[in-house]
Amino acid sequence: MGLSKYFVRRALFAIPLIIVIITINFILVHLAPGDPIAYIVGTEYVSPEYIERLRAEYGLDRPLWEQYWIYMAKVLSFDLGYSYRYREPVINVIIERLPATLILMLTAITWATLAGIAIGVRAALNPGGGMDRLATTLATISVSIPTFWLGLLLIIFLGGSLKIFPTQGMVSPSNIGYKELSQELILDIMWHLVLPSITLGTAYLGIYIRTVRSLLVDELGKDYVLLAIAKGLRNSYIVWRYAFRAASPSIMAIIGLNIGTMLAGATLTETVFAWPGMGRLIYESAIARDYPVILGIFIFVSISVIVANLVVDMINAILDPRIRY
Repeated sequence: MGLSKYFVRRALFAIPLIIVIITINFILVHLAPGDPIAYIVGTEYVSPEYIERLRAEYGLDRPLWEQYWIYMAKVLSFDLGYSYRYREPVINVIIERLPATLILMLTAITWATLAGIAIGVRAALNPGGGMDRLATTLATISVSIPTFWLGLLLIIFLGGSLKIFPTQGMVSPSNIGYKELSQELILDIMWHLVLPSITLGTAYLGIYIRTVRSLLVDELGKDYVLLAIAKGLRNSYIVWRYAFRAASPSIMAIIGLNIGTMLAGATLTETVFAWPGMGRLIYESAIARDYPVILGIFIFVSISVIVANLVVDMINAILDPRIRY
């Protein structure tokens, strides 16, 4: 099967997959305890007639199956609904928070990938050596430490005791409200980004160290590598030109899978650091029982994971001509 036909087939298969994901999420969200109307009216007394009018306005007085078909019809017309909490279209709420999450996730996955590859390569060059043991210990610690606990430690020591980095928000109070990018604003965002990106990327650092180390140890023991060593080629050339290139499709696959799971870590990270992104948005929406926003984020994440895996498959096909679809 040709590469183009494969991607067309994958794209078509993604449509029913997204529908199944939406259905499961819709049922789980609506079966969860809590009432969005109770959050909307707050603690003040309101008449039962007003509550019923709100239910009818938001369509919550209808049977669950009818709510589902109405929602699916809206989604198919690219309408994600209206937020109970923010009183505006869900797509506007998501777009407003999306840039902050993208900045955080891209920074975290970039530094974790580069550091994980570098450390994993060094560990694979001398299995059982000092660097290998150090890398294994670092990887074990990084995947074991809870995200929220690491975030709190960084806040207490680097933000509170040493006062090196800011601990809350995306910008300083003096820059709140500024929408035009300037050098001062960019540097301020980067400074606020340090602790959240370290917190979010640390768990993935261990994954990449283990993956790269394991794959390269396997590749470096193969006959073609031993032949290259016998020819007198430099170790660095052998590793990067042969071994790492052969292992790169598996590494890319891991990166693609982590794009989806990273949002779960982003929810905790953004909550701890008051980072105004989608992770914090889904937490706030869950507290408020804002069903349309929760489902809208799930749809966005599902599509993002599918697209990311398609892109990874394309890159793998380019990196490894042996791959056929």
